[in-house]
Amino acid sequence: MKGDAEKMHPLVRRAVPGDAAELAGLKLQTFRETFVDGELAIPYAEEDLAVFESQSYSLATVRDELEDAHHAQWVAEDESGALIGYAHVGPCKLPHAEANADHAEIYQLYVVDEWQGAGMGRVLLDTALNWVEESQPGPIWLGVFSGNLRAQAVYISRGFVKVGEYEFKVGDHRDREFIMRRG
Repeated sequence: MKGDAEKMHPLVRRAVPGDAAELAGLKLQTFRETFVDGELAIPYAEEDLAVFESQSYSLATVRDELEDAHHAQWVAEDESGALIGYAHVGPCKLPHAEANADHAEIYQLYVVDEWQGAGMGRVLLDTALNWVEESQPGPIWLGVFSGNLRAQAVYISRGFVKVGEYEFKVGDHRDREFIMRRG
């Protein structure tokens, strides 16, 4: 499947509250694939991971996000109906002087390892960007790990520019993040 977008035709759709359990599992899986077990392999302490993951990817957290009218999420499903990626957008909460909650922020955009290179990340990003552009005015923001050069290249190709930096908390650990803006 990896890189074979022509053979598979995943469905991208708006996530609904009934997706909460599977989406929570997908969020945890893709975070770990990207930042713990993958090429970025950040050496987080287990205590830091436990705190972050319980705050960010618990069933209750994901359910609340799906029920929040200020948030929008999309999922990509493979032909069997399994979730393989997602995008999550909400009010901007980045620490930048020009950012405010009336602006949109892309919080998360992840695709499972086996679908990397198949174009699903770009499809999810374009879906989120199109929705934001149609539904609310103003710039679009995102934070991206400073070491994730591949993601940065994708965002730059979609018109985002780096406008700042901040520290992203994973438990007591701090990751250096870039703040990017489009518009």
